[in-house]
Amino acid sequence: MRSPFLPARSAAFLSALLLSPLFFTAALTLPSRAFAQDGAPSAQTDTEVVEAEKHMAIAANPHASRAGLAMLRQGGSAVDAAIAMQAVLSLVEPQSSGIGGGGFLLHYNKADEKLIAYDGREKAPQTVDETLFLDEQGKPMGFLEAAFGGRAVGVPGVMAMLALAHQEQGKLPWATLFKPAIDLAENGFEISPRLFYLLDGRARLYREAGYSLDRLGAAGRYFFTEDLEAKPLGFLLKNPVYAKSLRQIAEQGVSAFYEGEIAQNIVETVQNNPFAPGALSLEDLASYEPIKREAVCGPYRSNRVCSMGPPSSGGTTMLAILGILEGFDLAALTPYGPDAVHLYAQASELAYADRNLYSADPAFVSVPVKGLIDPAYLAKRRALIDPAKAMGEAPAGDPPHDQGALFAPHIGPDIPSTSHLVVVDDAGNVVSFTTTVQIAFGSFLMSGGFIINNQLTDFSFAPEVEGIKVANRVEPGKKPRSSMTPTIVFDEQNRVRMAIGSPGGSRIISFVTKTLVNVLDFRMNIQEAISAPNLVAQSGILEIERDRGLLDLMDALRARGHEVRDRTLNSGLHGLTVHYDEDGTAHYRGGADPRREGVALGD
Repeated sequence: MRSPFLPARSAAFLSALLLSPLFFTAALTLPSRAFAQDGAPSAQTDTEVVEAEKHMAIAANPHASRAGLAMLRQGGSAVDAAIAMQAVLSLVEPQSSGIGGGGFLLHYNKADEKLIAYDGREKAPQTVDETLFLDEQGKPMGFLEAAFGGRAVGVPGVMAMLALAHQEQGKLPWATLFKPAIDLAENGFEISPRLFYLLDGRARLYREAGYSLDRLGAAGRYFFTEDLEAKPLGFLLKNPVYAKSLRQIAEQGVSAFYEGEIAQNIVETVQNNPFAPGALSLEDLASYEPIKREAVCGPYRSNRVCSMGPPSSGGTTMLAILGILEGFDLAALTPYGPDAVHLYAQASELAYADRNLYSADPAFVSVPVKGLIDPAYLAKRRALIDPAKAMGEAPAGDPPHDQGALFAPHIGPDIPSTSHLVVVDDAGNVVSFTTTVQIAFGSFLMSGGFIINNQLTDFSFAPEVEGIKVANRVEPGKKPRSSMTPTIVFDEQNRVRMAIGSPGGSRIISFVTKTLVNVLDFRMNIQEAISAPNLVAQSGILEIERDRGLLDLMDALRARGHEVRDRTLNSGLHGLTVHYDEDGTAHYRGGADPRREGVALGD
């Protein structure tokens, strides 16, 4: 049922907005990322890596990279730097992540050689059920109805997760970590090209839909002028409300976010939203607890590749792709030649098919993690690949598992947005951290100076198909399935070799896997591997990044039966590789995605 606050004409325009690449991904390849002031570094080229000997911070915005570097220079840990970077990203890249969202953080402690996966994924409020995204006829809503307003807001988890990680891995005082973001919020930052691009497009569509500034609430007043125009490129944007929130969190601890004035304002904003009031309550916020999980790891060539397990589907799907590819000598093939891309695409098809059926919150569903990446099972999946002919849309397999129930495929979109950062500190500890508010600008609800997520749209909109339950259906207190794939790779001596991750919805898995193959098989440096064309194969469609000189490749793949589409595939890959002298001394090389505005900084 359409909300009485959302007229049909507005719904049509906003549907176009929400379903456009503009809204999802900031589909813009910028000619330069050197937009920040005060001696900000220039953008990396497509091939030149940034080198460091002591420490390194890499994020999707120069302000965030500088905040992380500042913490490292003060002797801070990788987690300290990551917290400072997240606080800044929430301000300068609000379309992608923030303290009102969630995330997954992979941390490697070099001293005890321990790898921990911190889960800060959002949760469904306790009063929702599997009918959340069904209309009055019991049919799945359109994405607009599901995503707009407070209905899809989940319990934010990223701040609780970061507080736990700091308690266990931090070195600097908690309050110190928020100073860069507080200063930037009070003194202002210039609106970047990417932020302006998104805001300009959204303002135009809001105007066409007949919206007024007041109707858009705090976010509208913050981002737009009185005439509902995006504040211009280079405008000095200040956010004293966000600075106040961060001061409370810095001084009172993370409980200020989940139980204090900040929590009250979040709940009021969500529950009183006129378009689609949400169910988030003070009890939901106060009861949120982050989870420490074991990372999901698997072999690839002579390496051990580790990532996030359920409720993220990223780790198992990436490891399944790699496990299938393990049986082919990719290094003997031409990078981005038709043979290599065909095999990569077929392995992806098979792994994504399993992902769509089996992945969900392990507290509610028995996810066959070991079975999905079992070498014997993957060998059977590999045998389905014809080197000369595309299989089309792959069927899901039957991995070894203990669960008695069968599930129906997930129904609903996998929306690209999100951000990723990587840090290594003086002690050699490494963070690979993917963070999100879901689609660009999340719910477009703003409280306390930050954007609130709409992460519940990562659930299946339909709870069952032909009487069979969907594993990733909405349930009270459940975490929606994710595709976030923060990854750390270890060499044969169990030393960190690489750390990588990306935004991009379901395509995150492909972006990260592509980069791993480029480094581990094709011996590209980290910047070359990140900059190389993106490839995504799922549901019978092979997507190849547009305008990357691959027209001949597309023709060759079509001749093998692939349904090939060229499109903008804006990843946000940020990562580093580690190289060792004979005495074990580590040297770091970092890369940032030229499709976004980030930089790698190090000493």
